Amino acid sequence: MQEYDIIVLGTGLKECILSGLMSLSGKKVLHIDKNPYYGGESASISPLEELYKKFKVPGPLKSTSRGKEWNIDLIPKFFLATGQLVKILVHTEVTRYLDFKVIEGSYVYKGGKLHKVPATEEDAHSSDLMGMFDKRRLKKLLLFALNFDVRNPRTYQDIDPQKTTTRDLFARFDLGLDVIEVIGHTIALHSSESYLDEPCVETISRIRLYVESLTRHNTTPYLYPVYGLGELPQGFHLFVLITSTHSCFHLYI
Repeated sequence: MQEYDIIVLGTGLKECILSGLMSLSGKKVLHIDKNPYYGGESASISPLEELYKKFKVPGPLKSTSRGKEWNIDLIPKFFLATGQLVKILVHTEVTRYLDFKVIEGSYVYKGGKLHKVPATEEDAHSSDLMGMFDKRRLKKLLLFALNFDVRNPRTYQDIDPQKTTTRDLFARFDLGLDVIEVIGHTIALHSSESYLDEPCVETISRIRLYVESLTRHNTTPYLYPVYGLGELPQGFHLFVLITSTHSCFHLYI
C-alpha cells in the first residue's frame, strides 16, 4: 500500500502548480483526475472524438481526426505577452516545454461589421473605428499610460489615479464615445461599463499592460499555446518530472 503526504484532486492549472511546488519541496504527491486529459475545466480536448465523448453526443468517425490536428479549449482564452502568467512561465522555465504562437489579430463587431483592432500605426491610420482627431487623442492617452508608474507621482500629470474616475480621465483627454468603447473593451478588456465610474488606476494599468505586450511582437499583444491551454498544466507537470527528485504520481480514474 502506497502512502502519500499530499493528495491533489484535479489537473487544472492551479492544481498542477500546487502539486509541482509541493513535490519540489520534498512531499510525496498523489495527483488524481477523473478525466482522461489534463486541464480540468480549462482543458484542451484532443483528439476531436474526446470532445464528443465528454458531452455524450454522437461523434465523427475516427478517420476524421489526426492526432492534435484539432484542439478544442473548454474555456478559450488568450494571454497578454507581458502578463503575469507569462512572467511565471519564464521564471519557472516552463516555457522550455511549451510552444507558442502569436495571434495575428483581434476584432470587434460594431455597426454591423467586423473591425480589426489597430495594432500598428498603419492599422490606426486606416481604421474606421474612430475619427482622425480621436486617433491623436488616443495616442496621447496610450503614451500617458505607458509612462505611468503608480509608485512615482511625477508620472500622474496632475491626475490622482486613486480618486479620479476613468470617466473623468477620458474627459481629461477629450475622448469621444467611439474611442472610449475601443479603449474600454478592446484594450483595457473590461466586460461591462461599470469601470467608467471606478478609480482609473486599474484601467491605466490594463492599458499599459496591453501596450507593453503589443511592443513585444509589434502586430498583436496576444500569445496562445500551439496545442491549446491544456498545455500549461502539462508543462508544469513535465517541469516537475524533470527537475524534482521526489515523487509526483498521476492517476486517472
